[in-house]
Amino acid sequence: GGGCLKTVEAERISVDHVAHLKPSDGGSAATQLAAHLTGIHSAIKMLNSRIRVLHHYLVGMQKGDIPCENSLLRQVSSLLRRLPAIESEKFQDDFLMEYNDTLLITYLAMFTNCSSTMNELVDKFNTAYDRHSRRGGRTAFI
Repeated sequence: GGGCLKTVEAERISVDHVAHLKPSDGGSAATQLAAHLTGIHSAIKMLNSRIRVLHHYLVGMQKGDIPCENSLLRQVSSLLRRLPAIESEKFQDDFLMEYNDTLLITYLAMFTNCSSTMNELVDKFNTAYDRHSRRGGRTAFI
């Protein structure tokens, strides 16, 4: 279904992001991933604080402490329609599954990245030892 497509897209983005992390860009891939996730966390915190402000305002209107403004209510209503309905057990299950999948994909991407770097390193070692072995009769390192 449509959900599957979104998951695949999210996974592709995660893999892309990790795959393009290079230790030479200042810090390890893990450090950069942590920074990326910290950025996402900050964005969610900001969204949460803004939703709290809106909620406080709406409660005030409901109690009659703040005069009702229909234009504002219409804007809030249209905003809420864009948000997914998340008050359900199915959402919790789906969210946890998606979260675990994303973590798994991220770990896999990091392992792939590490093994790729390791392969390059091994190739360099082999090349160096190859030259050495032709002179001193020593076998390849790996």
